[in-house]
Amino acid sequence: QVQLQESGPGLVKPSQTLSLTCTVSGGSITTSYYYWSWIRQPPEKGPEWIGAISLGGGTYYSPSLKSRTSISRDTSKNQFTLQLSSVTPEDTAVYYCARCPPKSGSPRLHDCYWGQGTQVTVSS
Repeated sequence: QVQLQESGPGLVKPSQTLSLTCTVSGGSITTSYYYWSWIRQPPEKGPEWIGAISLGGGTYYSPSLKSRTSISRDTSKNQFTLQLSSVTPEDTAVYYCARCPPKSGSPRLHDCYWGQGTQVTVSS
């Protein structure tokens, strides 16, 4: 059974870079057919797909966040990471990593297998 666990700082100051890591167990990010994704849910709003990395290392980003987003991976640790630069309080959300069906754009989020999520607050 695959498991995904997010980790990273819970508090980030405005204008800084948010960095989160997802550790995957029970499945390999380089052999699985799936795309490994980041999703967030701001307070009182619906979930938003941020982007994904494929088993071959290709990356895909939400057009609205593309200029500030970078997703990478460490195959030796079976981890993938999210970096979101120039954050503002509007980036405050619960951030989830997820295993999603392969798609270059936003997948149907209910088709994804989500981690438990981690709260990230942007505040000075």
